[in-house]
Parts: sequence; C-alpha cells; structure tokens
Amino acid sequence: MSFTAPVIEWAGLIPVLIVLGAGVLGVLVEAFIPRNARPIVQPLLALMAILGAAVALAGRWTIVSAGTGQELSTGIAEDPFGVAAQGILLVIGLLAILVMADRTTADDGAFAAQAADRPGSAEEAESLHAGWASTEMFPLTLFSLGGMMLFPLADDMITLFVALEMVSLPLYVMAAMARHRRLLSQEAALKYFVLGAFASAFLLMGAALLYGVSDAVTYTAIAAAIAGGGVVGMDWLALAGVVLVTVGLLFKTAAAPFHAWSPDVYQGAPTPVTGFMAAGVKATAFLALVRFYYVVGGYLGWDLAPFLWTVAILTMIVGTVVGVIQTDVKRMLAYSAIAHAGYMLIGIIAWNRVGVWALLFYALSYGIATVGAFGVVTLVRENHEGAPGAEATELASFIGLGRRSPWLAGAMTVFLLSFAGIPLTSGFVAKFELFLSGVQGGATWLVIAAIISSVATAFFYMRLIVLMFFREPQGEQVTVVGSTGPTALTVGVAAALTIALGVLPQAVISLFADAAMLLP
Repeated sequence: MSFTAPVIEWAGLIPVLIVLGAGVLGVLVEAFIPRNARPIVQPLLALMAILGAAVALAGRWTIVSAGTGQELSTGIAEDPFGVAAQGILLVIGLLAILVMADRTTADDGAFAAQAADRPGSAEEAESLHAGWASTEMFPLTLFSLGGMMLFPLADDMITLFVALEMVSLPLYVMAAMARHRRLLSQEAALKYFVLGAFASAFLLMGAALLYGVSDAVTYTAIAAAIAGGGVVGMDWLALAGVVLVTVGLLFKTAAAPFHAWSPDVYQGAPTPVTGFMAAGVKATAFLALVRFYYVVGGYLGWDLAPFLWTVAILTMIVGTVVGVIQTDVKRMLAYSAIAHAGYMLIGIIAWNRVGVWALLFYALSYGIATVGAFGVVTLVRENHEGAPGAEATELASFIGLGRRSPWLAGAMTVFLLSFAGIPLTSGFVAKFELFLSGVQGGATWLVIAAIISSVATAFFYMRLIVLMFFREPQGEQVTVVGSTGPTALTVGVAAALTIALGVLPQAVISLFADAAMLLP
C-alpha cells in the first residue's frame, strides 16, 4: 500500500500556529506554574502570541497581496481576503484578552475563583477567601481564536466543520465561568452548547447533501457541479444543501430565527467573554459565510434570494423591536447584535466586490466597538455597603454615569453612536459601504428596510446616552470600579479607533478593497 504525504505550506500557517501553540503552552502553564504567578504569566503569554501572530501575518500580506493566493493544505486557502480576515480577528482577540486580564481595583475580575466549584458551596467560599483566580480562559481564548482564524480560510466542508468546532467548544466552557451569578452563567453555557450542537447538525447535513450532488467536499468542485447542472433532476438537493450549510453559519451570527441562544448567553456569560463572543464569533462566521456563498452559493442566487431576504428582514425586525423593550444593557446589546446581523446579510446578498470589502470593514468596526462597550460594562458594579459586587447591567444602573465617570460614559457614547451609524464614527462608514453594495447588487428595497431599522435602533442607543448624561445619579446602589490598566487601555483604544476609522477610513477601505479582488 502506497502512502502520499500531504503537501503543507507551513509558512502560511505560522500566524495560526503561533496562536494555537501559545494555547498549548498556556495549558502547560496551568499544570506547572504556581497559582499566584498564573494571572501574570497567562495574559502576557496570550498577548505576546497575538502580537507575534500579527507580525507574521503582516509578512504574509506582503506575499499574498502580490499574487493570486495558494492552497496551504487540503481545505485551507490563503489569499488576501483570508489574511485580512485573520488580521481583523487578531485585533478583536487582542482587545478581548486585555479586558479578561483586568481584575479591577475591586480585585475580583469577571471569572470564578475555580470554575469547578459548585455555586454557593463551602469550596467556592474557600477559593474566594484564598484569593484564587481562574486563568484557564486565556488558553481557551487562544484555542477559540485559532479556530476563528482558520474559519474564513476554509474552502472545503470538512475543514469548515472542524474550524467551527474549534471556535465553539472553548466558548461553551468559558460561558460557564462567571464569578458572579454562577447559576445564570452555567445555564447560559448549557443553552449555548445545546443550540450550538444543533447548528453543527444543520451544517453537517448540508455538507452531506452537497457531497451527494458533487461527489466532492471542496468548494470549487461543488461550485463546478452546481454550475454544470449536477445530478440530473436533483437541483433541489444542491439548493437544500446550500440552505442547510447557510443555516448552520447563521446560527453563529445570531440571525433570526436562529438567534434564540444569543440574549441569554450574552447576559449570563462573563462580560469579557460576551464581548469576545459578540465580536469574534459574529465576524468569523460572516467572513466564513462570505467565502462559502461567494464561491458556492452565489450560483443559486435567484433560488436562495427569498430565503436570504426573509432571514435578513426578520433579523432586522427582531433585533429592532425586541431590543427597544429591553431593560438590561447586555440583553440590549444582544438584540443590537441581532439587528446588525441583518444589516451584514446585505453584503452576502449583494454578491459583488463592494459587499466583500464592506463586510470586512463592518466586521472590524463593529468588533472594536463591541469589545469596548462590554469593557465599559465590566466596570459598572452593584454597590453593597461600599463593596463592589456583580456588574450592574440594568439600564437604571447607568443613570448619571456621566457624573460618576465622565470618561467611561464618553467612551460608551462613542460606541453607541457607532452602532447607530452616526457620521464621524466607523459605524457610519461601515453601514454606508454595506448599503452601497446592496444597492449595486439589486437589493435596494432591503437597504431601505435596513435604513428604517437603523433609525429605529437609534432609539435604544440614544436612551442609554440620555440616562448617562441627562439624569442625576440615584442613590449609592451603583459604583464604578477602577481599571488596573488593561480595560482602560482597551476602552480608550477602541474609542479612538472608532473615531479614527470614521474620520479617516480611506486607507483601511483601500486595503480591504485589495483583499476582495481574488473572490469571484
């Protein structure tokens, strides 16, 4: 029996290998480094890995931007789009790690002392009394980030599924690690796991149907089979396969009606994990959907149009209408994310180059603002007779925040204005480019629906701004804890980037336009 060794272009995988290798080192740190040193070692290891991966990725960009891309290994394609997508995810990962690393001046952080302790048990009390701090989330974040970096590069169904699981499995664990409201956190993790497995089943079934049509798992072979007519009389099989794979990816983007997990998981998970999940998972899922749809699904554009238009409009309606009635900031941001998923679907439906670079820019601008917004939430706490407790996430808790902490309220305002698409923020530029792609792609009525939704969602963003700046603080039920540095740095950098990308977006848009060249 002969064996053919696989050909692997290791140089193109260096950024991912650095991140995943650091995750493995993080596991060894948990095993061999003393407990009191881990809160310093683990964040530094994670940050160094992300920065090292960014340097390696910059080197890859200079190579792929001058060529046509290449196959790094079976099922993994490297091209300007994939490298740009990885860069966006590294930015999100860097900001998220900083928020996770901050234990604040309350010296508690967002994570349980030991995730294995039963909530309310004597063991948990002993762990808290000993001052222990969980650090497992850093290698878990790196493993998930490594999966996110592979997800947009996947160009066959097997790699797509494996990368999906790499993204999801660490997040299922991290969602259960909240320091406060432990039972709510564990409930969120269970819901995320069950519905995530459900989404994976859709994707696998769709992949099986597409294999039946094309006798292949690679995107190009599937696309060729669909374009050539596939199996005679079995066009419906190809359509069903593309729809099911799309549904599996739409679960991760929290598009309606596949959004049911999103509000509960956003509310229950540790707030830094919520920020990482909201920004990173949405970005990587949409960017993976771009490659799948632009290479495979676009050949069924007219047949898929009713499905995608329905999902996009329903997603905007759910995110807008239900978001208006929310009284919890994290749930409000969850429904905001659902509405944004509806807008981002316009870039998929458009099926043109403008849609590709608009989605890249949207993923970057939305991801930065989202991590920053959840970073702000981590510092607003309940006040128990002078002792800070859990995050105070009720809207009423943000009343008078502009008096308690003007810089924090100011940064939150920048993020909310960006979500609303107000000019001079990155959100405005992202929406403008995305809506432009929709008009050019023949989805003008969908763009009109998105504009109406954007105007309506501005209500709950402006409501929070009014509460922060135009209402007097009520009592001492809420306190603002200080950052020990990482969260303050994240919030400041995110706010600055949100404004910079809104005022001077040309360089980034030009770079992303180059990244869109190699997609069909």
